[in-house]
Amino acid sequence: MRKTVAVLTALLMALCACTAAAEETEAETMREIGIEEVGPIRIGQTENAEAGTGCTVFICEQGMAAGADIRGGGPASRETPLLNPLMAAQVIHAIVIGGGSAYGLDAAGGVMAYLEERGIGFDVGVTKVPLVVQSDIFDLTVGDPVVRPDRAMGYEAARLAMEAPNYRDGNHGAGCGATVGKIIGMDYCMKSGIGSYAVQIGELKIGAVVVVNALGDIFDWRTGRQIAGLLGEDRASLRDSSAFMRGSIRAVENKFTGNTTVAVVFTNAAFDKAQLCKIAGMAQDGFARSIRPVHTSADGDSIYAASVGTVAADQDLVGVLAAEVVSEAITRAVMSAESAYGYPSARELGIR
Repeated sequence: MRKTVAVLTALLMALCACTAAAEETEAETMREIGIEEVGPIRIGQTENAEAGTGCTVFICEQGMAAGADIRGGGPASRETPLLNPLMAAQVIHAIVIGGGSAYGLDAAGGVMAYLEERGIGFDVGVTKVPLVVQSDIFDLTVGDPVVRPDRAMGYEAARLAMEAPNYRDGNHGAGCGATVGKIIGMDYCMKSGIGSYAVQIGELKIGAVVVVNALGDIFDWRTGRQIAGLLGEDRASLRDSSAFMRGSIRAVENKFTGNTTVAVVFTNAAFDKAQLCKIAGMAQDGFARSIRPVHTSADGDSIYAASVGTVAADQDLVGVLAAEVVSEAITRAVMSAESAYGYPSARELGIR
C-alpha cells in the first residue's frame, strides 16, 4: 500500500512539474507581430514630401480608453487634458501625430470632420462628436515652413486609415520631417522618421508607433551603441550630445527648440484611463533608454497609451513591455529613415 501511495505521489509531483514547466515556457514565449495585428485600431498617413511634413492618424471606431504622459518642456498638443482620469470622457476616437508644431494642430479638425460624416463619436442629439487628441513635432526648419498639416491633410489621413490603411516606417506621415541630434541646430543633425514594433505573449498584444524628432542622440537599446544624433565636423561621424553639453555649465539662452518625440502605445488588454496613464509613464523608460539627453526643456516628449481590447493582463507587465516596444520602435524609426533635405540618415552613414 505504501509503495502504491509513493508511486502515485511521485507521478503527481512529476505531472505538476511538467505543468509548471509548460506554463513557464508559455509565459516566456514572446513573438513579434505586425503593428496592425494588435487590435481594432486603424492607421492612416499622409505627407507632403516636398515641404517636409505630414501626419499619422490612429482611429478606433468604437472608442478607446486612453491615458497620456508628457515629460518634455515644450509640447504642442490638442485636447490631451481629456485623458486626465478626472475628466468625464472615458474613451476617445482618434489620436493624431503631426508635424508643423502648434500650426499643425489643425489636422485634428479634418479627422473630426471625416469621423462625423461616418457617424463616429458621442451622440449629443444633433450630431455625433468624435473626440480626437493630437501632439505635434517641430519640423518647420526642414522643408517649407509655411506648409503644415491642415484640415485637408488630417481628413485624408483619416480616410486612408478607415478605407485603405497605409502605415509604413521611415519618412512617412509624421516622420516625414523628423530629425535628431540638434543641440547646436540643424547644421549637424541627422534624418530620422517614424517607426513601429509590436509583440504578443499568449493572448496579450502590445505595440508602439514612435515619431523620433529629438534634441538628443539615439542609442540602440539592446546594445547601448549610438546609431544617430549629433554629427561630427566631418558630417560623417557621430558626436555625443551630452558630452558636448558638458563643455559649458552656462545656461543657453536661445537653445534650439525644434524637437519632440511622440509615441502611441496600444494594447488589446483592458485598462481604464488611470491605469493607462501609469502605463504611458512606464513607457517613458523606453525614451530614456534610447534617447540621450531626453525630456529636456527644448523637447515636448509625449506618450499616449490606449486600450483597444478586453484581454485580462497585469498592468505592470504591460508597462514593462510598453517601454520595450517603444525603444525598439525608436531604433526602427532611425534605421528605416532615408536621407532627405540635406540631412544624412543612419543608412547613408553605413550604421547597422
